[in-house]
Amino acid sequence: QVQLVESGGGLVQAGDSLRLSCVASGRTSSVRGMGWFRQAPGKEREFLSTIRWISGTTYDADSAKGRFTISRDHAKNTLYLQMNSLRPEDTGVYYCAASERDFSGWKDDYDYWGQGTQVTVSS
Repeated sequence: QVQLVESGGGLVQAGDSLRLSCVASGRTSSVRGMGWFRQAPGKEREFLSTIRWISGTTYDADSAKGRFTISRDHAKNTLYLQMNSLRPEDTGVYYCAASERDFSGWKDDYDYWGQGTQVTVSS
């Protein structure tokens, strides 16, 4: 089992930046890919960005390109999401997820999920 704990969310103004963190614990040696998703009120959980855990190869959704950057720190078993130029439509709960197969843009490919961290962007 892998446990994931997100942090770094909060209330910010449009144009601000935030860095989300996700610490993995447990059987982290089984992790092959990790990703960030978000869920706005009344909407489906949306893919943002994913990273292959060993190589660092990344893939971003169109909604994340140019403003969000995913990265990881192996030594700390930590995943990050740097978010710049935040907009009110970025408001939602942000989740990290881990896969034992590979990085992926599909939420059904992930085996473990964190509890989420709330990001609220005011206009």
